This record gives sequence, structure tokens and C-alpha cells, in this order.
Amino acid sequence: MRGNRRGPSDFTSFHNATAGRLRVWIDDWQARQAGEGFHLQAGDQGLGLDLVLTPLKPPALHGEGGFSPKAAHNEAASYYYSIPRLDSLGHLFLDGRTLEVSGAGWMDHEFFSSSMAPGQVGWDWFAIQLEDGEEVMLYLLRLRDGSLDPASAGTLVDHQGQTRHLKLADFQVKASGVWKSPHSGAEYPAGWQVLIPGAGLELTLTPTLADQEIRAGVPARVTYWEGQVQVQGRAGPRPLNGMGYVELTGYAGAMEGRF
Repeated sequence: MRGNRRGPSDFTSFHNATAGRLRVWIDDWQARQAGEGFHLQAGDQGLGLDLVLTPLKPPALHGEGGFSPKAAHNEAASYYYSIPRLDSLGHLFLDGRTLEVSGAGWMDHEFFSSSMAPGQVGWDWFAIQLEDGEEVMLYLLRLRDGSLDPASAGTLVDHQGQTRHLKLADFQVKASGVWKSPHSGAEYPAGWQVLIPGAGLELTLTPTLADQEIRAGVPARVTYWEGQVQVQGRAGPRPLNGMGYVELTGYAGAMEGRF
């Protein structure tokens, strides 16, 4: 899809959704079912996309049957599933140019029961696609005193799409660097060592670009860091690389009570 979207002051936004089959839209942005996959179209200020995403695995349910607690001592929780690998084909539009693109996508969806639990200030979330066809999802729920909520957890997804739940004791995530935003002044971890001993995984995550901060405004209501990372490491003695995506919230102000 090409062309610019107007800002919220230009006209009343039109949005809707159909029942029984996926089709949702806001003005000229839309996501709809296309065969076994999804068709996404969006554009704004000379930048746009038109992509078809086809799942290569079934949905992965996180937690117990999709129920994912988000606090050890509170009722905060979500129903949470992912389609961790989608064949992605289509076009990007940039300042009048059309670029043909292909790759692998990841779709996440959570239905939350409440805002963050008292004492939680933010989260670090990791989605990793390994070149051997497996995936890893991890989230760390950070508390005000600097510790991690015991409800922090994750999921391993094997080649066939079978899942294995990970408790906080099953993995370690250690930041290897810091990046300070010249825009917000927030300091974010930048680079991570991820260890999952039970799966023999030792991974190093490196941001492909330091400044991937999303700043509060339209549409984001808060400032946070969200972006792509490269993955290098090994599974046992075998070298293993991949790509990933990381979301970091609460570093530019606590998220408590804000989602």
C-alpha cells in the first residue's frame, strides 16, 4: 500500500472489525485473513508495507494451556499465544521506492486480565528464531527493588511446534552493555547473554541498531525500546545463529499501572 496516512487532526478515524473471520482496519491500515495466512497493509508519511504472512508452525501456547501468570503474588495474568515463525513475502514502500522483501515473522497476542501487579516497574521480553528451526520466548518482570518477579518465564518451541514451558530457574539472562538514549535520557541494557542449560543453549544477543527507542506520542503512550537483535551462540557443541526481537519497558519511567 502506498501513500501517506493523515494525522489524527485531519479527519475522524474509521476503524472496525468483522466477525467470524479475521479482518480489522483503522482507516487504510488493515490486517485480514488470506488463505492459511495473513495480509497486512499500512502506510504513513512515505513509508508503507504490503505483506503476506504464512504460518510455518501451529500457534504456540505459553504457560499452562495458554494461561500465563504475570505475577507470583497477584492475579495479574494473560492468555498468551504466538505464531513463532511465519514465511513473510511482499513489499516495503519508502519515499516513492518499492522494495521486494522476504523473511521470517513472529506474531504475538496476549489478552490481559489487569494492569501490572503492584511493585512491578517493567519487563524485558525476548523472541528468538534460531536457524535450526526452533524458537525461544522469554520475559523478565522487573520489580521496583531491582529483583525479578518469580512469575518471569518462557517457552521453547521445537521444530514441529511442540512447546516446553520454562520457569525462571530454567534460564538466565545477563545484560552485557548499556545504551543511553540521547532523546529520553533513559538507560537501557544493550546486548545480552542468554543461557538455557536444560536445552544446552548459550546465546549472545546484539542489537542490530543501538537507537531503536519508541518515544511517547502518537501512537505510543509511553517511551520504550523495541527492536531487532542478531543471535550468535551454540546448542551444546554445535554453533547456532539466528535473529530475534527484544522489548524493554520501564526504563524511561515505571510502567506500574500504565498498561
